[in-house]
Parts: sequence; C-alpha cells; structure tokens
Amino acid sequence: MKLHYMGKFDGNEETLPHDDHRPGAIQFREPEAKKFTLIANIGSIILLVPLLILYYFRQGAPYYFIFLVRFAIGAVLALLSLFPHEVLHALCFHGDVYLYTWLNRGALFVAGAEDMSKGRFIFMSLLPNLVFGVLPFVAFLIFPKLVLLGAFGTIAIPCGFGDYLNVFYALTQMPNGARVYPYGFHSYWYLP
Repeated sequence: MKLHYMGKFDGNEETLPHDDHRPGAIQFREPEAKKFTLIANIGSIILLVPLLILYYFRQGAPYYFIFLVRFAIGAVLALLSLFPHEVLHALCFHGDVYLYTWLNRGALFVAGAEDMSKGRFIFMSLLPNLVFGVLPFVAFLIFPKLVLLGAFGTIAIPCGFGDYLNVFYALTQMPNGARVYPYGFHSYWYLP
C-alpha cells in the first residue's frame, strides 16, 4: 500500500482514481455522493442518540457539566481520529491509495482503483470503526471508569455511518464470490 495525500477534493468524480469497468460489472444501488453524505450525516446523528443515552447512564449519570466536559473531550478525540480512521481504510489496499478531504460535505475519504473480495471490502469498511469506535465503547461498558474512552467510542461509532452503508450494500447486493471495485464515488461488483 502506498498512501498519497491529495488534499481538498473539488467534487469532480472524474478526478478520482479508477480503472476501466470490468465486463458485466453492476453498480451498487446507492444514492449520488451528495445524497449519500446527507444520509450518512443524518444516520450518524440518529445512531448517536441511543449511544449517548447508554453512555450517560453507564457512567453513573454525573452532573450535566461533568457529562458535557467528558462528551466534549470525547468529541475532540473522535475528530482527531478521523485521519487515522482513513489510514486504517488505506491499509486494507494493496496498491496506491489516495486520501481526500471534503470538509464542506463533512467527509474524509480514501479512494483506490483495485478490486477486492466481498470479505475484504467489508473488513476494510469496518476496521476503523471497530478500532476507534466499538472497542473503546465496549471497554467502557465493561470498565465504566474509562469514561473518556467511552465518550470517544460514543462519538466515533456514528462517524462511521457511511462505512456501514457500504457494508449494507455489499451484504445485500453482492453474491458470494463477487469482487468489488470503486469507480468515482460508486462501487461496482462483478463475478470473475
């Protein structure tokens, strides 16, 4: 894997790395990029609510000020993990990977042109969310004194909502044995 930082994305899909389409490739049934980011942002807010409630009560329901301070620290930690989040995605690629920022859409993302198996695509999509979200949150649930780790996980889990959508599309649309590749903002699958 060789990571290339590309900076601010200009919104033009044609500038993203891609190879030619594979014969018989089928595009994931997914919304266009702007609608996808809107759905991901709304979904992350909806997912955040039950996590916040669970976090609040698991930490012993402290005074609101203490809760807000812990929550703010967790939010800062989650924001600081966005770049490493994308690096974990990139580690799942074998070839060149390109990292973009698209802050006016509330997104960072990596793009590569290589094919992946369904399993590797799902693993690539979930890896950062497991490392930065689920594991810290579960550790907090087991050891409630780890309140900052819990706050971090509470914020980090919803930050991966776009990744969860990609996993959903792969699980519901790709047959076993299929391979997936990116083309612009869309993913295509085909049977080799």
